[in-house]
Amino acid sequence: MKTCKDAAKEKRPLPVGVSDYVRAQAEYYYVDKTLLIKEFLDRKPLVSLFTRPRRFGKTLMMSMLKCFFDIEQDNRVLFSGLEIGRNKVLCAEWMNQCPVVFLTFKEIEGLDFESAYDCLKDVLAEIFNQYSFILDADNVNDYDRKLFTNLQNGMASKMEVKKSLKLLTRLLYAHYNKQVIILLDEYDVPLAKAHERGYYEEMLDLMRGMLQVLKDNDCLNFAVLTGCLRVSKESVFTGVNNFSTSSIISKNFNRYFGFTEKDVQQLLKDFGMSEQYSLVKEWYDGYNFGSVDIYCPWDVT
Repeated sequence: MKTCKDAAKEKRPLPVGVSDYVRAQAEYYYVDKTLLIKEFLDRKPLVSLFTRPRRFGKTLMMSMLKCFFDIEQDNRVLFSGLEIGRNKVLCAEWMNQCPVVFLTFKEIEGLDFESAYDCLKDVLAEIFNQYSFILDADNVNDYDRKLFTNLQNGMASKMEVKKSLKLLTRLLYAHYNKQVIILLDEYDVPLAKAHERGYYEEMLDLMRGMLQVLKDNDCLNFAVLTGCLRVSKESVFTGVNNFSTSSIISKNFNRYFGFTEKDVQQLLKDFGMSEQYSLVKEWYDGYNFGSVDIYCPWDVT
């Protein structure tokens, strides 16, 4: 695995707008943020919500988590030579050992509820088609099979959509005999768009039903959600226990979203631009997350 310095010497491009961890590691200069995994596992609340502004690497972080934990993959090479890869004990216990469900809600919007609902059904259909092999198991009953097929074909009712994630975690748990990790990226987008366009209550009801997967679910290992906004716990996370929020004022995880001063200095050094540091600091040192100065990666790259 190439280090950041090796990548710079090979003139790897900077990952402007790249949010897929596999591509970021294989093709681009990568700033190592993998120790987030250890810090997260040291705390390991049942449900974690990370709220940060746009363009601070939330989706890339979620993609990294999927690559690290997903039992369907073998991604040792993608973490070799990085900070987390040096922790052999943690990697042996956790790397590619859990079933993972990863959804992004960033494109779920519409001028009215029905169009947004259709977008959501398409997202769920794509996910359920990824796990179609579950239906081959003899222990899947007819009711679950019909519900799964409706979701797979984009024909699910609103009640079936509400049950979708709980169904999927239960069937994955039965298949692997291992608890499931859920990653929900940009969870707040459907609600924010619904608020703008006048169908908030309908979307809230749907999202609240889907997020019941986070409550009293023995098939769930843990869940991570990201968003720009904190939607009231009372409205969408009703009844969820062991819930942790990391925002821009939190000191936990404050180094892992965006670039620290050390990251920026190393980046400029690797590209032969150290003399530009004062200018970059003047232009882009405008954020402070939990007492740490943070630069927006999009701006700096």
